[in-house]
Amino acid sequence: MKKFFLSSSFANVAEHSEAFVGEELTGKTLTFIPTASIPEEDKAYVEDDKKAFERLGLIVEELDISSSTINHIKKTIKKNDFIYPSGGNTFYLLQELKISGTDKIILEEIKNGKLYIGASAGSIITTKNIGYIAKMDDRGKARNLTDYNALNLVDFYVLPHHTNEPFTKVVEEIILDYSNKIDLIPISNTEVVQVKGE
Repeated sequence: MKKFFLSSSFANVAEHSEAFVGEELTGKTLTFIPTASIPEEDKAYVEDDKKAFERLGLIVEELDISSSTINHIKKTIKKNDFIYPSGGNTFYLLQELKISGTDKIILEEIKNGKLYIGASAGSIITTKNIGYIAKMDDRGKARNLTDYNALNLVDFYVLPHHTNEPFTKVVEEIILDYSNKIDLIPISNTEVVQVKGE
């Protein structure tokens, strides 16, 4: 069964995760993928999310897919209980998922019932195509990405940071541009989209 916990900021919604998972989180293991934050200047949110997972009792294993071998990526994602790609630049994250082959590993693990937790860019890549987020994220940071087709795990489009600075204006612009074209779900930093099954 598909299980997705899609947020703008995990640290702000961490309290809802245990009820969603339906079991004690202490001692569970998490593959923490911070890759989306690499081209960003401000990375404080990555540390905030990491600490939030640790406060829940999770054992966090960091995995940068842009600098790891495919064997190491596969082994790490397979052995841990949950998958978490952090926020950052969505285009860069998608580029590195495709180049490394991590996208296929994640899809395989989700098919086997593994819980997927996303924050911002990590939530956006579950959509069919990330082109709608171009006003929020700089496409120039992913020079080798020619195809914006993403993981295609959900039939809607998460739009993070709704009503939150510094994204307030750009989120409204994206809503204006796309609300009649795709099924947008704008979420603030304190909201989360929970998916179980279909």
